[in-house]
Amino acid sequence: MIVDSSVQMPALTPELLQKFDIAGPRYTSYPTADRFVEAFAENEYKQALEQRRVGGMALPLSIYVHIPFCESLCFYCACNKIITKHHERGAEYLRYLSREIDLHVKYLGTKQLISQLHLGGGTPTFFTDDELSELMSMLRRSFVLASGGEYSIEVDPRTVDDKRLEHLAVLGFSRLSFGVQDFNTEVQKAVHRIQPAEQVFALVETARRLKFESVNVDLIYGLPKQTPESFAQTLAQIVELRPDRIALYAYAHLPERFKPQRRISEYELPAASAKIAMLSDALSTFISAGYVYIGMDHFALPSDSLAVAKRQGRLHRNFQGYSTRPDCDLIGLGVSSIGRIGATYSQNAKILDEYYDYLNQGRFPVVRGLALSRDDLVRRAVIMALMCQGELQYESIELAYMIDFKDYFSTELKAIKELENVGMVELEDDGIVVTDTGWYFVRAIAMVFDRYLQTDRNRTRFSKII
Repeated sequence: MIVDSSVQMPALTPELLQKFDIAGPRYTSYPTADRFVEAFAENEYKQALEQRRVGGMALPLSIYVHIPFCESLCFYCACNKIITKHHERGAEYLRYLSREIDLHVKYLGTKQLISQLHLGGGTPTFFTDDELSELMSMLRRSFVLASGGEYSIEVDPRTVDDKRLEHLAVLGFSRLSFGVQDFNTEVQKAVHRIQPAEQVFALVETARRLKFESVNVDLIYGLPKQTPESFAQTLAQIVELRPDRIALYAYAHLPERFKPQRRISEYELPAASAKIAMLSDALSTFISAGYVYIGMDHFALPSDSLAVAKRQGRLHRNFQGYSTRPDCDLIGLGVSSIGRIGATYSQNAKILDEYYDYLNQGRFPVVRGLALSRDDLVRRAVIMALMCQGELQYESIELAYMIDFKDYFSTELKAIKELENVGMVELEDDGIVVTDTGWYFVRAIAMVFDRYLQTDRNRTRFSKII
């Protein structure tokens, strides 16, 4: 391991971390998914596809496939999942995915170029090797997968071995994301996810031998029975593992919304001060180990394409998080999947039987979404510039949307002065620059320009921003 001792972290004091220990959106979209409405449904989605066919066919597509099945329940999980050991359900789900793909081909044709594909869940590796092969064959028959595209899959380490990883490589996946969360055995027992560190180390070694372009690991701090001391041991193991990317999430305990979390005892959750200590330790550990802080809980090695994109000002953000790929339309396949076509967002039915019922009728399973207003588009451009490039030039927004920035956002510019006072942004005559400190709180900066939050202070549905 090479440690870059010249890299200095900004002064993230406990007071600053505590001050911004607030709830807020992750801004994988703006407006956020909680703003979707049922008035946007199948007919509106068809219109968006037709508009793309007329005017945007030359632009590449991104595809997200949601596979909801898991063999066992992780108590912290807030994803849309179905717990089952009946693997025959995977074959049935695959048939319905085929129908949904066919509906899209009917509207878009078979020559659509795909530059990005992501399989999420649930547990995508719930599918057998044959089922994953069939899914990829379906996609290749219906779309054109670009050479050099970014093709990623989320992997539960408990569901794969060396042979399965080899199969994923043969299928064309270039990026793997392993769900680790924590290596401590007591924490793993408390969240009902037992996976020895040795298992993850062996799989990552195999992934490197197979020359996957990038390996990511997910971590969560704030889980039951975690302590700053125990989490420090996990951090040391992650540094030794040396994944290309790290995603570090704060656990959001919302048992009233997510039923599995009711199995977690609130008495076993670390105190707020302990969570802040874990976050502070994680930041200093990863930065000292040579990782680049990308923003929004993500780290990458300097050689990783995500870190390169940040250095070159080419970061983008979509429903899967930060991306190196240019902003493009996204087709969401599967139950609860979210898509984006043009100036619209859409979401499929969240209940499996309802998803199946729509497809049995030959209909798109879209049940909610949003057609973005002009104000939504302006604010989306502002928020994404801040979160991806770390700076905003007023002139670029003024030319694109024919507004006077300082007049249009007069209220927001007054509000953001508080963030300038604590060193998170620098306000210049022609724009806003996010400071090194501000990168760690970029969600709070983006929230200033969120019109919906200005009138809605009920943020308990969001995770904490740190």
